[in-house]
Amino acid sequence: MIIRVSEIPEDGLQIEGADALERPFADPSWALDDLSLRVEKSGDAVFVSGRLTARVPQGCGRCLEPFEVTVEPSIEARFVPDVASPGEERELGVQELDTGVYRAGQLDLRELIETETSLALPMKALCRDDCRGLCPVCGGNRNLVACSCESAPPDPRWAPLKNLADRLPR
Repeated sequence: MIIRVSEIPEDGLQIEGADALERPFADPSWALDDLSLRVEKSGDAVFVSGRLTARVPQGCGRCLEPFEVTVEPSIEARFVPDVASPGEERELGVQELDTGVYRAGQLDLRELIETETSLALPMKALCRDDCRGLCPVCGGNRNLVACSCESAPPDPRWAPLKNLADRLPR
C-alpha cells in the first residue's frame, strides 16, 4: 500500500484488517492475519504505529521439518523525506539510525510490514522447544522414530591429541 504523504489527513489515517493490503509480502507463502496501523504526519515526518499478526513457514533448525511461526510485532516507525541524490552516500547520525526514509512523497507500507515481520522471526527456528533433531549416524528424525544407532566412533585423526592434556607439564 502506497501512501502519499501529502494526502495524510491532519487527524491521521487508520488502517485496519489484513485485507487492507493486497499483497503485503513478496513471498506468497507468508500470510498476514491481522493489521492495525495508525499513520500520522508532523511536518515532513511520518509516524507509523500499531501491530500486526502474520504466519511464516519455516524449517526446523534441528530436525529440518517444515512448520509455521506466528509473529505479532509491535510497530513504532518514523520516516522522513529522502534528501540524498541518487547515488550519493550520506553518513547517518545516531538519532537517524532508527529513522526510515520515504521517496517522492510516497511511503510504502508493504516494505515496513515485511521488514517488521522478518525482524520478529526467531533467530533459530525450532518446531518445538524439545525437538530432538536428527540422528548424526543414520539421519533419522529422532522425534518420529526411536533411533538405536550407536554413536559414531571417534575420528582416528584426533587420537594423537587424546591424552595431550595429561602429558603437558603443569
